[in-house]
Amino acid sequence: MKTIAITGGKGGTGKSTLAVLTARKLAKNNKVVLCDCDVECPNDYLILGRKLGQPKARSYAEFPKLNKKKCIKCGLCVKVCKNNAIFQKPGEYPVFIKELCSGCGACQAVCPVGAIETQKEETGKIYLNEVDNFLLVTGVAKARIEETGPIVEQTKSFAEKIKTDYLILDTAAGTHCPVISALIDSDLAYVVTEPTPMGAFDLNLILDLCKKLKVPAEIIINQSDLGDKKEIKQIAKKFKVKIKEEISYSREIIDKYSKGKL
Repeated sequence: MKTIAITGGKGGTGKSTLAVLTARKLAKNNKVVLCDCDVECPNDYLILGRKLGQPKARSYAEFPKLNKKKCIKCGLCVKVCKNNAIFQKPGEYPVFIKELCSGCGACQAVCPVGAIETQKEETGKIYLNEVDNFLLVTGVAKARIEETGPIVEQTKSFAEKIKTDYLILDTAAGTHCPVISALIDSDLAYVVTEPTPMGAFDLNLILDLCKKLKVPAEIIINQSDLGDKKEIKQIAKKFKVKIKEEISYSREIIDKYSKGKL
């Protein structure tokens, strides 16, 4: 199985459109699974004109739970939490903010009296749809869950268990934890950008991330005839990355996209 991540630092560059069309093209001669890893706002099923139906699996996380009978109010858990998910007033018991918690377990590990226990809770749902000649896996996070990286990991793991020739990962926009979770161990990343100053700025960030993760990357310039590609080409040269394709503006694609008929 070859894993291709379709990503892009900036939102709205056509990443999901490219992911869907790439899946369609590859599926003509191969077994393909498209996995929508943008779990906070998945839209591949929408632009394909589909409904999710019933979930095939659920994602879970272990959240900290305080045992006040053991807690000595030392504050070590607050200091070790990198997500600022623990709040403590002077002399009071610490309060865990579940929406910000990543479930890393650092607070439990550092507690000197074993006052932090865990409780398992559902964080999202995973759906599986058959779309013509390929499969679509969609992860959807529950509302108010801020740290969605673990949900992406579990959605991706679900997709990886399906026997296929190509696994296409449609990542969220940006360079935060959910994007990292999707990109890790990919064989190739297509980075979708646009010839604008903001597109160039975010392209620089996502290519730097791919370099750190040791994921080979190629650039795809969408709406390539609507702006100045000079800065995009300079960034490609800086990172020694090939510009794979230049896609011109297409009114037809926009019309099909808006009607869920890609």
